[in-house]
Amino acid sequence: MAGGLLALLDDVAGIAKVAAASIDDVAAGAAKASAKAAGAVIDDAAVTPKYLHGFEAKRELPIIWKIAKGSIRNKLLILLPAALLLANFAPWAISPLLMLGGAYLCFEGAEKVVHAFVPHVPHETGHAEEAFGEADDPAHLEEKKAAGAIKTDFILSAEIMTIILSGIPESNFWLEASTLAVAGVGITVAVYGSVALIVKMDDLGLAMYAGGRLSLTRTLGRWLVRGMPYFMKLLTLVGTAAMLWVGGSIVIHGLEELGFGWLGHHIHDIAYAAGHVVPAAYEGFVEWTTKAALDGVFGVLLGTALIPVATKVIGPLVQAVSGKKSAH
Repeated sequence: MAGGLLALLDDVAGIAKVAAASIDDVAAGAAKASAKAAGAVIDDAAVTPKYLHGFEAKRELPIIWKIAKGSIRNKLLILLPAALLLANFAPWAISPLLMLGGAYLCFEGAEKVVHAFVPHVPHETGHAEEAFGEADDPAHLEEKKAAGAIKTDFILSAEIMTIILSGIPESNFWLEASTLAVAGVGITVAVYGSVALIVKMDDLGLAMYAGGRLSLTRTLGRWLVRGMPYFMKLLTLVGTAAMLWVGGSIVIHGLEELGFGWLGHHIHDIAYAAGHVVPAAYEGFVEWTTKAALDGVFGVLLGTALIPVATKVIGPLVQAVSGKKSAH
């Protein structure tokens, strides 16, 4: 009896070890795969605050929570099953879909760059806010803005989940599902937690400035209030650069997988040569930076070439099919 009990305890301990190892694998895989989605993640965090413009401060956090719940539903109920179906029944489609998402990131980033240098050109980004009637009551306007943000999030979440899926090593179905779920929820918490901090930072600064007893507190509050607009501009710049870098690298890598590796090999050679010009301590950094910069340049060129395609061809087609004015 005692021997049977010891054997049972040994089996339970073995199962616990396997479970712990699986949890570690899921956490490590989620963290590693999520890092590849940096461009879309930063863009998501940079875009969402725009949907909160015009609302009372007390409604900002409830709206963010509403958008975050919609984002989690998008990821777990729609995109996760779709990604698993692709991975198990049509793995050949993952690379083309990734390239399509990468091209979309390049288009988004390039459009922002073009608009910055040619401001008189209408800025028709995919994140453009819908036209809301002035007669809308606040509750209805809030619902419409949240719905618009969730639609935008769906596009970015699709890119994020596909990129994460590509970064997960081949494993069993449940490990892939768990890794996607953990990464998706973790990214959502990170994005909308950051958004909540960003949109409330100026309120915090105002409270510190108005109610601070110490001179240092009031000074910090004034800096927060004055600095947030500049921080938002910096966040937009970083998001645009990340989109172009990630989008360009995704497309280049996809071309290599399809047998068109000329561009990727040349970028690698140039980056490798640049890394060996500097001292060994800076070699890795210079090599990575050069490759990222060249991927970004390719992203700008590709995205710029796609602007007329999106605005003159795809936009009118979508408008003709749906009967609604397209964002592009």
